[in-house]
Amino acid sequence: MLRSVGLGAVLYGFWLLLSGHYTPLLLTLGAISCILVVYVAHRMDVVDEEGLPFHIGLRFMLYLPWLIWAAFRSNVAMARIVLDPRLPIDPKLGRYHLPFRTELGRVIFANSVTLTPGTVTTAVGEDYIEVHVLSGTGFGTDPDDAMIRRVTRVEGR
Repeated sequence: MLRSVGLGAVLYGFWLLLSGHYTPLLLTLGAISCILVVYVAHRMDVVDEEGLPFHIGLRFMLYLPWLIWAAFRSNVAMARIVLDPRLPIDPKLGRYHLPFRTELGRVIFANSVTLTPGTVTTAVGEDYIEVHVLSGTGFGTDPDDAMIRRVTRVEGR
């Protein structure tokens, strides 16, 4: 029940932020639509720990600036490769072992890899990730890799 209330509060806050209209009629219609969405989500049984990962909120907010910085650095590196007259690309497709214990950790990592320019996640399994890299230096799979360490912290280990 607490997750449903939290979902409703987040949805309504997001609706208020995007709406920009604060007349009583629109506030009421927005509240009704958020309640309806929470009801449907509850009936679909998606209001759970993985569907609403409130438990990682602060850890994820600390991870986000690092991810944005990593994406920026990767953008610069990819721009150098693309603008180089010799075009030194070395595309590879590899399958790598993942240490994450939850689906949420695997999803955060896979999306983070895809958000980083020059890398695309093509498949995610129980204990592996398949990644296409534009350049051989675009993806590190060392267990001490910064992204793996940070996602492990977000995951809660």
